[in-house]
Amino acid sequence: MKNWFGTGSRYSFEMLGTSHIIMLFIFTIILFGIALASKWLHTHYHGRQVVRFSLLVLLLLSEISYQVWASVNGVWSLAGHVPLHLCGIASLIGIYTLITYQPTLIKINFFIGILPALIALITPDVPFDFHHYRFWKFFLHHMAIPWTSLFLVVTSSVRITWKDMTYSYLLLLGYALIIGFFNPLLGSNYLYLEHPPTVFTPLSLMGDGMIYYLNLAATAFLAFAFMYGFYKLGSRIKLL
Repeated sequence: MKNWFGTGSRYSFEMLGTSHIIMLFIFTIILFGIALASKWLHTHYHGRQVVRFSLLVLLLLSEISYQVWASVNGVWSLAGHVPLHLCGIASLIGIYTLITYQPTLIKINFFIGILPALIALITPDVPFDFHHYRFWKFFLHHMAIPWTSLFLVVTSSVRITWKDMTYSYLLLLGYALIIGFFNPLLGSNYLYLEHPPTVFTPLSLMGDGMIYYLNLAATAFLAFAFMYGFYKLGSRIKLL
């Protein structure tokens, strides 16, 4: 147990290794399952509630256990363990919105909760394999975030418009400006505004300096536009 919940492990994570592929498979099956079961979720109250509170518990346990892990192992810091990354914000919004079903937050979470977590799952910044807590926290958390984002859309009556996409994007830019101010003060790299992650991700191709920020802004807009297109397609074929 000490090794499983400690700070180290002799089992290193392997990108696209067996455990990674299995988790991606599970994520994909459940994500498409939520979309395909949208009508069933609408008409079966008890089934919908089971999924709703399962996602809520999964997000809460992920957030709380990570803070406990960092504190117990003496590694907690403002610079690295506050949920200020985009996935962390999507997780917190998801927790609150699973409880309240606030329409505006459902729309915002749809745009920020799916693609960033999907990219993180494909190029995970996790040091250890399934023998360690960090593996399970990372994958279960980053799978639950987009599951929640999609679940909230398919089980609510919200209709997402281009205006909602633009509004969400402007909120993200405003949030990035705030985080950009605090990152140097905290010595942090929230939203990866200081530099890309240590593992290779699409952010690694964004360039340096002002070009990096312009590419981040442009990529975020394209990602939001893609999600809007995905929503319109899902609505047309009666999945969303």
